[in-house]
Amino acid sequence: MGSRRKRTKSKIEVIKENSDYLRAPLAEEVGNDSSHFGKEAIQVLKFHGTYQQDDRDLREGRDRHYIFMIRGRLPGGKMTPDQYLAIDKIADDYADQTLRVTTRQAFQLHGVIKDELKKTLQEINNSLITTLGACGDIVRNVMASPAPDIDGRQARVQAFADDLSDILLPASKAYHEVWLNGDKVYSGKEEVTDSEPLYGHSYLPRKFKVGIALPKDNSIDIYTQDIGLVALFDDDNEIEGFNVIVGGGMGMNHRKEDTFPRLGDDLGYVPREKVVDVVKKIIEIQRDHGDRKNRKQARMKYLIHKWGLEKFENELTERLGYELEPFRELPDFELDLYLGWNRQSDGNWFLGLSIENGRIKDDGALQLKSALRKVVKEYGTGVRLTPNHNVILTDIAEDDKESIEHIFDDHGVLLDDELSNAIKYSMACPALPTCGLAITESERALPDIIRDLDEVLHDLGLEDEKLSVRMTGCPNGCSRPYVADIGFVGRSLDKYTIFIGGDPSGTRLNRKYKDLVERENLVEEVTPLLEHFSKNRINGESFGDFWNRVDVEETELVSA
Repeated sequence: MGSRRKRTKSKIEVIKENSDYLRAPLAEEVGNDSSHFGKEAIQVLKFHGTYQQDDRDLREGRDRHYIFMIRGRLPGGKMTPDQYLAIDKIADDYADQTLRVTTRQAFQLHGVIKDELKKTLQEINNSLITTLGACGDIVRNVMASPAPDIDGRQARVQAFADDLSDILLPASKAYHEVWLNGDKVYSGKEEVTDSEPLYGHSYLPRKFKVGIALPKDNSIDIYTQDIGLVALFDDDNEIEGFNVIVGGGMGMNHRKEDTFPRLGDDLGYVPREKVVDVVKKIIEIQRDHGDRKNRKQARMKYLIHKWGLEKFENELTERLGYELEPFRELPDFELDLYLGWNRQSDGNWFLGLSIENGRIKDDGALQLKSALRKVVKEYGTGVRLTPNHNVILTDIAEDDKESIEHIFDDHGVLLDDELSNAIKYSMACPALPTCGLAITESERALPDIIRDLDEVLHDLGLEDEKLSVRMTGCPNGCSRPYVADIGFVGRSLDKYTIFIGGDPSGTRLNRKYKDLVERENLVEEVTPLLEHFSKNRINGESFGDFWNRVDVEETELVSA
């Protein structure tokens, strides 16, 4: 019997190659009578901004309950009032009447059925928002500081994020042909062609994430991006150039030691006029050398880990024809949630609202979705979605502040100074019942956990601590748990791995503390850590800084 042929590429790579630039077999299945797409079509569907899901709460025996999640592409999380109101209505008409703010500053609609998928995508595009570039093995939503203009720099970074996002969009006409009847509705600057000059016929080996930060402001977790750009400014607050960071990423697999979260490396500095060329060349290196056999090793972080930064840098220099300048010194990064009232550069105000776990909905006394709709409609506020899945309402006149606060109060929505730090600094991914990767709860579990934890913090006099707690239903890390003070990462059904010692400013990974902890025991397990921290910290250090300095194995605390 002959030996088996060695696999040269994964099955998904073959699907991408055979897709005719993201058409087949998706185009043939869009209008059929099935409630769902086939295995090959759902892989292509992701590139169009949509995931096929199965609501495990609504399964009947072995029969799956097929629904679709749609994700928008919003560079820097920016939406006009009309766009927000349009998406709000689409959520009511076609989805589950909720909006989900993601940790990449996008929105997600959940619960759309296949018969209404095309109509839903058409209406999203009619609002001048596209879902192309929100998912798949391409550059995802380009992140940027969520704040509207404060001192002249934020607006310039947002404008650059808009331009870069358009430049990095797939060029295939497939999206417009399949969903928009061949019409180009989205008003961006992208060219629509029959080839992919940047991505090639197989696109990238895995998803690719780009974010743009300002000095000190690391609200986007710059070191967790495949490419992080830190904008540097001249004396007139014009962008002079960028520090470039490469090789970050959160995902891992509990059972595979060769998978791990990784923070990016400082690569160098590039003047503004050259930065697009540099970004494209970095993407091309990943396109040409990323692992196409094993998707668990396909992110660019693993390429840099295997090559080493020096080899990666040499490859980039060869492609560019010049070397990057040395990485420029930066001030320490901080996490700013931009909550509460803040002044804009034009004299107006913006209001940052904490959205617990990013879910915008009406639920009993908390009528958050209705309140946001009323304020945006009546006052014409712009909307920004933040990397900590919150919402910022912009362009508010001084005279309207009080009446807007009354609207939120009437709808049971608490403002920044009415919420605990534990709630404000927590994040969770959607997880069960809809995410196909979830192995346990996250969004539905964290509210009770965080309130129990908040009681402990108050008892210890730690209620003013800015303690970041992030939870995921699987180890892929969508809520970026591996840079949090405390990370609860789904391990198996109702069991989690606890990580401690990260830095919410996003510049340090945490480490594993205990494994296979039952959900009901999570707060109990971290309480001794909080007690030890409260008694022994120095100089007002944070929880993460303390447990980065102190070896838990050398204390009386016992770890698994």
